[in-house]
This record gives sequence, C-alpha cells and structure tokens, in this order.
Amino acid sequence: MAVTVKFFASVREAVGTGTVTLDLPAGVATVGQLREHLSARGEAWHAALASPSLRMACQQVMCDAATPVVDGMEVAFFPPVTGG
Repeated sequence: MAVTVKFFASVREAVGTGTVTLDLPAGVATVGQLREHLSARGEAWHAALASPSLRMACQQVMCDAATPVVDGMEVAFFPPVTGG
C-alpha cells in the first residue's frame, strides 16, 4: 500500500522534508501505526512526531490515530499552530 505523507511547519523542519511517498509494510493500517512507523526512522523523526499535540489529517480532513490508512491516501502531520 502506497501513501503520500506531508509534513508542515516545525515537523517539516525537524524531519528535513515536506513530503515522502512510502510503500507501507504489513501491519501499518492506521494513522497511529503510520506515525509509529515514521518515528522509527531516527531520533529527529521520533522527536518531531512524539508530541501529544501533533495534528493529523487524511485527505485534508482532520483525523485521529485510529483512522484507517488506504492505498493512495494523503496523510499530513503538523503542529497545532502553523504559520505561512
């Protein structure tokens, strides 16, 4: 299953990219599991995605960790307040 993941504001700065396209391994079926999968990429990724106030969206609609991820989906991670 392939997904596009976008990062905004301080999350983008911390991970060093605004967008990644991933083929997800078996067992990554929710936004929360995707977040955990990305956090395992290294300390900067873990620190950027660990905040309990981190916001998430699927297909440009706010979501929570239990939201299912489907093939071709766009998932976004961003802090609670973003600037231009």
